[in-house]
Amino acid sequence: MTPLEALELLRAGNHAFLSDAPLRPALDRASRLRLAAGQSPFAAYVSCSDSRVPPELLFGRGLGELFIIRNAGNTLDTAAIGSLEFAVSVLGVPLIVVMGHEACGAVQAAVSVVQKNARFSGSIGKMIQPIIPAVLEADLAPGADIEAAVLQNVRRVVRELREEASPILLAPQATGALIVVGAYYRLGSGEVDFFDVP
Repeated sequence: MTPLEALELLRAGNHAFLSDAPLRPALDRASRLRLAAGQSPFAAYVSCSDSRVPPELLFGRGLGELFIIRNAGNTLDTAAIGSLEFAVSVLGVPLIVVMGHEACGAVQAAVSVVQKNARFSGSIGKMIQPIIPAVLEADLAPGADIEAAVLQNVRRVVRELREEASPILLAPQATGALIVVGAYYRLGSGEVDFFDVP
């Protein structure tokens, strides 16, 4: 499957989700047994941990189709990057999607750090640190909607994967075997906008 064919599968799945078409992914015993022998997902997905943003459902996909890395704020750390490298180099995934979403709590927390000097206990502060540069770049007015910061956060992660990643991710992009795209999910409508496609 080519990267653009994989992207079209996601787009078609989201259109079905928007039309309230019933989801019918293969979940039967035979499918589970086939997948027990090995996986071959067609896309890797970096998404927020937010419970309202389940990629499989947004795209009508079933078991074994999406290789998903989720954390609050859809950021990259060693585990996320290593997981993406595994998806590309071992599983042959042709598409990586980085998806932010409307009303992201992690981005809102980063905005409050920048605008109100807020502090968060435990590891929450460390978790949102990678988002702060995106908030600064978005240059939000106090009280403004955080959408620009969410979009900028996606752009920063996409740019890192396109320009600053290891050769494991850069080499297949150079040959066209892999593309990295950015997306934004609107909670109310259910629409996924693939706004940063190379």
